[in-house]
Parts: sequence; C-alpha cells; structure tokens
Amino acid sequence: MTIANQPAEGALTANAIFLTLTLHQDDGAVDTFREFCADLPSLVRAVGFRNASAELSCVLGIGGALWDRLDPGARPRDLHPFREIAGVHHAPATPGDILLHIRAARPDYCFELATQIMLRLGAVVTVEDETQGFKFFDNRDLLGFVDGTENPDGVARAAAVVIAGEDPLFAGGSYVIVQKYLHDLAKWKAMTVEAQERVIGRHKLSDIEFPDDRKASYAHNVLTNINDADGNQLQILRDNMPFGSPARGEFGTYFIGYAREPGRIETMLTNMFVGLPPGNYDRILDVSTAVTGGLFFVPSSDLLGRIGSGEALAMPEPEQGRAGLAGRAQGSLGIGSLKQGN
Repeated sequence: MTIANQPAEGALTANAIFLTLTLHQDDGAVDTFREFCADLPSLVRAVGFRNASAELSCVLGIGGALWDRLDPGARPRDLHPFREIAGVHHAPATPGDILLHIRAARPDYCFELATQIMLRLGAVVTVEDETQGFKFFDNRDLLGFVDGTENPDGVARAAAVVIAGEDPLFAGGSYVIVQKYLHDLAKWKAMTVEAQERVIGRHKLSDIEFPDDRKASYAHNVLTNINDADGNQLQILRDNMPFGSPARGEFGTYFIGYAREPGRIETMLTNMFVGLPPGNYDRILDVSTAVTGGLFFVPSSDLLGRIGSGEALAMPEPEQGRAGLAGRAQGSLGIGSLKQGN
C-alpha cells in the first residue's frame, strides 16, 4: 500500500504565501470546508498546469478544534493547540483552524492559488494572518544569516517529517508549527558582527558553523539542537521565509517547521524562550519578537480526500511484508514527488 502525502517535505522555494484562517461556527462552513478538502488537489493542478516549472504546491494543515468539528472518528495522536510559552521572552498562541502553505518558484502562481482558495473559502472564514514570503539573496533571513542550513536531506528528510508506524491511522501525515517573528533591525545592526555570530553560532559571511567548544551556551544552534534518549538528533524541516515592508519599517521571519511529532519543535522553542537551563535563553529573541503561534496536523492526500467525502476513519488492514513508510517518496496532491536537497 502506498500513501500519497502532501508536500510537507518538499524542497524550499523562492516564494510563499502563508494563510491562517478560522472557520465560522456553523454547519454550512464545515460542509464548505469538506468540499474544499476534496477539491484542493484539482485546484492546485489547474493553477500549476500553466507552467510546470513554477513548481506550485500547497500544504493544508488542520487545527485541533476544527479536527474535532469534522469528527472523523479518530484523532492524530499528538494534535493539540499551540502551547503558549512564558519564559524570559513570550511565545503567544494565536487563533487559527486552517493553515495553507502555498509555495512556488514564481510569486504570481502563489498569488493566483491564494486568490482561488479565498474565492472558495472567503465567505466562511476569518483571515487571522496572511504573510507573503520571499527568498532573500542566498537563502538568508533579514538578519543576514543563511536560514535552513541544517535541514535534513533525502531519506532523512522524510524520516524527520512524515508520520509512520507510531500512529498508523495517520501515516503519511505530518505536524507543522508556525510563528511570525518581527525583527528590531536597528538594534541588531547596532551589534558587532562578532556579537551577532555568537548569538547564531556560525559565521555570518561563510555560513560555517562554529566548533562546539567555541559556541556560546545560548547560541541559537545550540538551543535548537536536541537529541532523543539514545543520543540521536531529532531533526525537523524548516521552510522559513523573510517578509516585510520597508515603508512601514516591518522586517520579519515567518518560521514554519514540519516534523513527524510536534514535541521536538516544542522542546526547541522551550529551550529558546525559557532557556536551557532556565534563564539561558536564545539571545536572538532580544531582537526578534514572536507575534503568532499555531500548531496544525497535515493529513496525507489520501486522508484529506476521505475528510472531504465525510468518510469515517478506520484502522488500515495489516499487509504482509509492508515496507516502512518513513522512507517512501510518493507524489503529493497529484503534483511532484519527494524532493531532495536543502
């Protein structure tokens, strides 16, 4: 049995639109959303068919409250609301039932798909946030450092992102956590490059990571590097994008992290905001303020279709010699396949 998955583990792109929506509280809204789930693959194909090189894709995530309203008969094991973190700095939890992560090599394709989606859903949702991201030089954030250097590649990427046997009913799915950060660039630029590099834990120009014995205990890449009980690194896929408006003095990073279970991202965030040990927090937060926070489950494309049809979920039948799901590279929403590279 193969399970088609949404492109959560796809390659990074030059453009993105992030939409966070809250579904209205009426039965008609739920019915409209179900129809949208069923039609999303064909909608992406219709817009993307105009130019395959645009590499258009869309990931749809569903929040815990909306999942319960859909009442499919089972719940992903680790689905819960985003947990607010009150530490040295604050990570807020903000409203949102639906996350749409639209990616493409060209901004017009992102724009067109977002327009078509809002034509379908606009009457039954409240827009909590819309952020348009862009590639900045050689994948740098607006602080001037390369973002996503440590993303896993190939089979390791799918293993980090895609649910497998640990929650078999939801195999092929994923979890995603999003946060929108606003940067105080004047404060950041007042720091020396050497001080900035100590905060991040790598050289700014070359992107070379500091040796472990030269990293500050509060460095970003120290606090966000976590291991399991056996000492194995727990990886996630970051698809962060810069955003902003120079005219409004707005400069930021949209953090989006995919993982097969959200606890690894939550541990990273706790290390950043509370500190490890408590008080030894991520100094990047002295200049970067989180203004949103959400956690969503990303169903496989197969499961998304069943949600669209209103079909109740049931445990899959065991298969003789079934291969592990973590290493598969199946197509997503009928477009593309598992892409390797950063």
